[in-house]
Amino acid sequence: MALALYRKYRPATFAEVVGQEHVTEPLRTALSAGRINHAYLFSGPRGCGKTSSARIMARSLNCVEGPTPDPCGVCGPCKALAPEGPGSVDVTELDAASHGGVDDARELRDRAFYAPAESRYRVFIIDEAHMVTTQGFNALLKIVEEPPEHLIFIFATTEPDKVLTTIRSRTHHYPFRLIPPSAMRELLERNVAAEGVEVEPAVFPLVIRAGGGSARDTQSVLDQLLAGAGEQGVTYDRAVSLLGVTDSALIDAMVDALATDDSKNVYGTVDHLAEAGHDPRRFASDLLDRLRDLILLRSVPDAATTGMVSAPEEQLGRMVAQAERIKPGTLSRYAEIIHNGLLEMRGATAPRLLLELLCARMLLPEVSDDEAGMLQRLERLERRVTAGVQPTAGDQAAAAPPVQSAPTAPAAQSAPAGSATPAGQRFQRPSQRAGEPAPARQPEQSPAPEPVEQAASEQAPAERKAPAAAPPRVEQAPPARAEEQAAAPGQIDAAALRQYWPQLLAEVRKLSRSTEAMLTNATVHSVEGSTVVLTHTAEPLARRLAEPRNADCIATALGNVVSGTWSVRCVHAGAVGAQEAPRARQQQRPSGPAASPQAERTYQRPSAGEQPRKPVVATTEPDIPLPPEPEDEEHYADATDGVSSAAPSAAHGAGPDSGTGPASEGSASREPAEPADPEEAAHKLLSDHLGARPINER
Repeated sequence: MALALYRKYRPATFAEVVGQEHVTEPLRTALSAGRINHAYLFSGPRGCGKTSSARIMARSLNCVEGPTPDPCGVCGPCKALAPEGPGSVDVTELDAASHGGVDDARELRDRAFYAPAESRYRVFIIDEAHMVTTQGFNALLKIVEEPPEHLIFIFATTEPDKVLTTIRSRTHHYPFRLIPPSAMRELLERNVAAEGVEVEPAVFPLVIRAGGGSARDTQSVLDQLLAGAGEQGVTYDRAVSLLGVTDSALIDAMVDALATDDSKNVYGTVDHLAEAGHDPRRFASDLLDRLRDLILLRSVPDAATTGMVSAPEEQLGRMVAQAERIKPGTLSRYAEIIHNGLLEMRGATAPRLLLELLCARMLLPEVSDDEAGMLQRLERLERRVTAGVQPTAGDQAAAAPPVQSAPTAPAAQSAPAGSATPAGQRFQRPSQRAGEPAPARQPEQSPAPEPVEQAASEQAPAERKAPAAAPPRVEQAPPARAEEQAAAPGQIDAAALRQYWPQLLAEVRKLSRSTEAMLTNATVHSVEGSTVVLTHTAEPLARRLAEPRNADCIATALGNVVSGTWSVRCVHAGAVGAQEAPRARQQQRPSGPAASPQAERTYQRPSAGEQPRKPVVATTEPDIPLPPEPEDEEHYADATDGVSSAAPSAAHGAGPDSGTGPASEGSASREPAEPADPEEAAHKLLSDHLGARPINER
């Protein structure tokens, strides 16, 4: 039967112990000076050399030339305590996992008083000391505290905190650590050279990573590969298949696809992974290790030469190229997503589904509103701008670049005067049709900015259906909007500033909570150069926001969000709407010589109670007409028509007192004649002035 590598190549002296110089050097110095303690505590991870160092300590103490840091190896105690030696009766090695009770401790205590048979010291090595019970430690406490001159205790444990405090305080504590990859590779190469087996260089990083820093575990993995080596030795493909690690080609394919945001290749790699029978959890773990290496290669340029990143030479070249293509913010977000996904994969019944969901999170930073997602989107924009690629709609919304909308469709500008208007232009306003001058706009009446999507939808039908025409004429082009004139190229406009509204509210909240509360129903109306005009539905809050204190707070927050120096002005939304209403009605009127006053009146709805010559003053009882003024006698007589020509005797009676004689002609010319029937006169007035009809006649 072949001897295991970790037993065959177990160190025999402190000089052969790998990766534990911080422990071996002080022990060698103490042995040389003869300062020997009665109890030692060796702690650290499994397989890092605790028990081997305890045996070397016993060998150095009992050597005929000792105590010495370098045993001779030829005397009886050195041969008995060698790695392949039979052992010594004066050195007792006890496994506390099976002998940690109080009875075992009492038996050990009784044996400790006997003097050594043939050696200088009687040494007790208690392995897995944390398994000793409290009663067992209490039974050993007295002898550990005051042992005989010939007695030495060496405790070895992986959990020193579980050792009784009274025992730990009476020992010299030496903590062991995991072996670094560079030292581990030297150990493996030395063992492979001693075995005489050919091993590809790319296999060593796989073995070291599988061992996890433990010399015993790493040598056990290498022993398995050497046992299954063929005529060509240990190849990379054989090591990948035996160890179950993910092929580096799959890792490279996944990283390259993530670097270019290629969703097809990302999910294709997951599909190839499943077809090859790899474990999705192991793939995620290996991908996390690769991301860690890429972060180190990007942050520390000489990480490969200093041993921080261990990989073959050809693999290092690919990893350096990958680290240059992916920004550090994106790498850190990928690593965080994979790390959290590994926690979710524990005990999961569908690990492939979870892996695909992790890939979706990495490819879609738009769905994340945290700082990592925003940073990845900005880095993606930088990469595409550097490469000359047009940013996507999601990236534009993430970074909120300045929005510049075209004034009109090309077909509307190039259509000749007098030609028929295409059907695709029916969505345009009359002022934007070809051959018609645009109505003059007042500079102080700036319209509310239109969304980019609405402008694109109005322009698209004209571009698709408008026929080819002559080049556009300059005099027919409509003037630019107020926002486009105010916002120069490269600056932000109102439509883009609305994208930053949540961030602006959060920044204002840091400066003043009251100002942030008043901004709840406020909106961005327009941007006039470096002045931002806000509108608010409540007039009192609009006045409060226009105060210098609140306006300066908003301007400061705006500068922190989008940078630059800004000034803020807040107005009431109703006042802005009242200013824009006349211009909106003017845009609805048809322009050109064919327009007539009668056609213009068709666009206006007559208001209730309006009279042709003079408006009627509103009263508390609008349904009762007021008596006419002196200058309206003729009009009132015409309105009453023939009703006033009825016999005056019907209303006042006949005779000289009725006012029908010559003496009453002057007064009759100053006062209108009252109708014979008041109800009929009221109906006549309602019919002529309001256009109303009785219900039974409709």
